[in-house]
Amino acid sequence: MSADAALAFIEAHGVVLVGARGPVPRLVEAIAGEPIEGSWWAHPASPRIFAVLQALEETGELLLCRLIEGKVTVVHRRLWPALVRLAHRFTPQQLAQIKQEHTASGKHINRIVDFPRWVPGSVRAAARELSDAEAEHVLAALLGRDRPRTAAKKTSRSRATAAASRKRARGT
Repeated sequence: MSADAALAFIEAHGVVLVGARGPVPRLVEAIAGEPIEGSWWAHPASPRIFAVLQALEETGELLLCRLIEGKVTVVHRRLWPALVRLAHRFTPQQLAQIKQEHTASGKHINRIVDFPRWVPGSVRAAARELSDAEAEHVLAALLGRDRPRTAAKKTSRSRATAAASRKRARGT
């Protein structure tokens, strides 16, 4: 799979895990074109996988974070406004950006960029235009799979919305 095809794969799914197993597709398996047992670094396609991952990093269309189960997760840019709108439902660790830096020695190190420092202004503006319901619709599959590890504080508005929903459900 080429970098362009991998980007299309991520865009289609919205959220994927890089190499870990979990509730969403594994990017390294999509790139390799087959299931991978053990570390993808030991797979014969590892040089190609690494090259595609490097090319994807440079697109500016992807967020690397630990959104799902603390595992390295890739989120396509089309979901960022909804993610920002519903940020209160996730922990700061889930939304922190992982940026890989290459040292002069060739080693890779991860640098963490706290949320919301990584969020572009255009994404913040788009998030403000979404309602919570619209953002929930965009992230519905994700929210159903991965609940935040810590409960978000309920605001007066969210308590009122929840109470109104319960009343409607009871028909009162």
